[in-house]
Amino acid sequence: MSDAPVRVTYRVHTARRQQAIVLKAGPLATSPGLVPRVARLVALAHHFERLLAGGTVATQAELAALAGISPPRVTQILNLALLAPDIQEELLFWPGDDRGPDTITERTLRYVLRTPVWAEQRARWAEIRDG
Repeated sequence: MSDAPVRVTYRVHTARRQQAIVLKAGPLATSPGLVPRVARLVALAHHFERLLAGGTVATQAELAALAGISPPRVTQILNLALLAPDIQEELLFWPGDDRGPDTITERTLRYVLRTPVWAEQRARWAEIRDG
């Protein structure tokens, strides 16, 4: 019998079960990709607009209290609904990547939102998107 070390290779991934982290056999199941945060925020902006327009909430302050966020944060989110419609559509269908941080952030979009003119927004968006 040989005393040479034996190398065994397993594919495992970590998973949380209550407080413990456990190893599970096999590779991590692939996901179709996460929905980027900016896409969720654009959708939330439209939801906030519907709540305000429908009278469910009377003011942005009331909306902030309901959502558990600050009134300035409500304004930041609502501002995303002021983007040109084609930019909003592109953001809603922006491909997610579960391997790293989002490529487009809300902070980046604030540069686009500095102008209310959609043609200027499109030019700024093209700068960001195309690098």
